[in-house]
Amino acid sequence: MTDQESLQYTAEHEWVRVDGDTATIGITAYAAEKLGDVVFVDLPAAGTDVTAGTVIGEIESTKSVGEIFAPVDGRVVETNDGVVASPELVNSDPFGAGWLVRVSFTSLPTLLSHSEYAALTAE
Repeated sequence: MTDQESLQYTAEHEWVRVDGDTATIGITAYAAEKLGDVVFVDLPAAGTDVTAGTVIGEIESTKSVGEIFAPVDGRVVETNDGVVASPELVNSDPFGAGWLVRVSFTSLPTLLSHSEYAALTAE
């Protein structure tokens, strides 16, 4: 499990871990809990250009379908094949093995801190 306080967050319930010019992106435990049991994950292919704020994939659960939004502009450099093969990882380990994509970005927008995201989801 990663230190969730060191991550950055979006209002759309994605988390972002920055390592150099690469952002690893997943959905938060809050979002995974709201979705329910995840049964299918659709992710963009490596090499896909993404724009912050646009839909880049979908997560289907037994209750609903949720959209995955790009928190940064850049190019997908890796998708998590493990989560495509075993979508339940999004529920069981959303901040670890349940990560979704890695994006090489040129600039990082202002994202929410852990405390700001916690305040958002407490409402």
